[in-house]
Amino acid sequence: MFASLRPYLPAAVLASLIFYFGFQALTGDRGLLSLSQRNELLAARRGELARVQAQRRDLEARARLMRDGAVSRDLVEERARYLLGFSDPRDYVIHTRP
Repeated sequence: MFASLRPYLPAAVLASLIFYFGFQALTGDRGLLSLSQRNELLAARRGELARVQAQRRDLEARARLMRDGAVSRDLVEERARYLLGFSDPRDYVIHTRP
């Protein structure tokens, strides 16, 4: 019985491989049907990248102001108030939970 099916074995293996790769091309992690999910993830990651880049620019500007050659009095006062827990009577203080 198996001897009569032997000539069809390579064609069956090839057909199953074509079916498998075709199925993965449609429904796999990088398939055509998951394109919208990837686009949403990409948009979210781009937003996160923009936020992190803005935070980095802010930190670099603060670091530039705190270098030895040019220390900003305003920045030193702000950091001292933050670390010591003091505030100016004219400041608005909003307490948030960490």
